[in-house]
Amino acid sequence: MKNLDHKLVLITGGSSGIGLACAKLLAGMGSHLVLLARDEAKLAVAKRELAPLRKDKSQEITSIRADVSDRHALQQACQEIKNSQGLPDVIINSAGVVHPGECVDLDLDLFNWMMEINYHGTVNTIKAFLPEMIERRSGHIVNVSSIAGFLAVYGYSAYSASKFAVKGFSDALRMELAPHNIKVSIVFPPDTDTPQLEYDNQYKPPLLAASEEGTKPYPPEEVAKATINGILKGRYIITPGPISRLYFMLVGLLGGGLVYKVVDIVFADARRKVRRNPGKYGNHHVT
Repeated sequence: MKNLDHKLVLITGGSSGIGLACAKLLAGMGSHLVLLARDEAKLAVAKRELAPLRKDKSQEITSIRADVSDRHALQQACQEIKNSQGLPDVIINSAGVVHPGECVDLDLDLFNWMMEINYHGTVNTIKAFLPEMIERRSGHIVNVSSIAGFLAVYGYSAYSASKFAVKGFSDALRMELAPHNIKVSIVFPPDTDTPQLEYDNQYKPPLLAASEEGTKPYPPEEVAKATINGILKGRYIITPGPISRLYFMLVGLLGGGLVYKVVDIVFADARRKVRRNPGKYGNHHVT
């Protein structure tokens, strides 16, 4: 796909964060946009922000309220999109949630919540459009995972599981859809400065917080630039920013137990920080 001018792009989680940042770039590139999210008020605000960014006034910016984890309601919403706007040329699955915590402390409902939205929500959205995309023999599917989707760390047992699932699904989907001329991409953003990260930071265990001390979250605009550039270049793996690229390279080159030793060193240092200053990173006891 050499350009996205007047292409129809569906973005789940399009009312905020990475999804909205992608929408803003695409509006300036001439794309027709459909934003899908759970919050009607946020969708309305997003549409107002996007309207003046359009390349020309013929571009349509529409929204539809739906929860990607509610399979039946989502199917109905996607049918409405097909009836009114047509079949998307690009689908960006950006809807996602996170709630960090040690496995022993996390309620099973949180495990299910993250898997239902991050993984099943991605599958649900794709399944709603895939038969027609295969019949048309064109399209590009973009699934947003995370660095935690290829390298799990302390405090993300539930979140990483859901994002690893997105990677496994995308790896298989890429091969299945290649004969049908449908591209697949997977994005592995680092911590990104979004409302979701603000929520995430409230619940991070002390060791996770200490391990990230001194690092700055990546701007969503930069993640969006890398994502759109990856679409235009037909890349499967999209690693926004130097941290994402570095860790992906380390996992690929070191593999096996070696990369875990690197992670263990980082968290050994974090453990020392927490022991020296236990009140700084939270109130949980660290052994």
